[in-house]
Amino acid sequence: MLLEGKSAIVTGSSKGLGRAYAIALGKAGAKVVVNGRTASEVDTVVQNIKDEGGEAVACVESVASWEGAKRITQCAKDNFGHLDILVNNAGITRDRTLLKMSEEDWDEVIAIHLKGSFACGKFAALEMKDQGSGRIINITSGAGLLGNFGQTNYSSAKAGIVGMTLTWALELAKYNINVNAMRASAITRMTEPLINRAIKNAKEAGKPTPNPEKLGIYPPEAAAPLVVFLASDEASWINGQILAIDGPRLVLWSHPKEIRTAYMFPGWTVETMLKYFKGTIGSVS
Repeated sequence: MLLEGKSAIVTGSSKGLGRAYAIALGKAGAKVVVNGRTASEVDTVVQNIKDEGGEAVACVESVASWEGAKRITQCAKDNFGHLDILVNNAGITRDRTLLKMSEEDWDEVIAIHLKGSFACGKFAALEMKDQGSGRIINITSGAGLLGNFGQTNYSSAKAGIVGMTLTWALELAKYNINVNAMRASAITRMTEPLINRAIKNAKEAGKPTPNPEKLGIYPPEAAAPLVVFLASDEASWINGQILAIDGPRLVLWSHPKEIRTAYMFPGWTVETMLKYFKGTIGSVS
């Protein structure tokens, strides 16, 4: 099997996309640490993997806790002897517009997504460095790449995860640790409001009920092959990239880059910006 002999952690894998990733990694031969905050849900996924002939253990910890993240990594080491793959998937949403978002809304989302990915990434990388290899797959979102109404906290966290991915790819390459980010559009509790809203709008307009796939939203299992591929030795040449998968659609995102440059010597002033900004970098083409 593609991941025979490998061990993996998938954070937030008790449901949704994380569950699909964990089961797919188990089917590919990896031994999996299933992580979540509800023991019964975590145990169910562990049993799902075992029912498919795989090996898995439960680790009920919050990634938002520094010590919790450390224990998640230790769980892989204690049960499997090593750690080869980390999928930083854990996440929540607390959607509100900027004018209505509370400090608690901000802190909870940043703690799970951004601090959690950082903490789990740090402890996993320490283990991978010692063995001289590893794969880290950070889960981002279109909200972090393009923004999304009502998601200041979520889009900030997901944009931060992209920044971490690009930085870690540079820092960890010398230890043969590859770090990539990916996003997927899938039917989960986070996308249910979008689907329900589309159904409601269609009913009010007297139109047929839209299929989620018509909205570009697919079952979580459709995204899992990209995780398995990136976790494998066959993807050892891919590092520091941002990828996406939406059912049949596989995407490679560009990195941010300069698109226009203008020079003013010896330097720009407010007056020269007023005069030349629109005709130089502010031009429409």
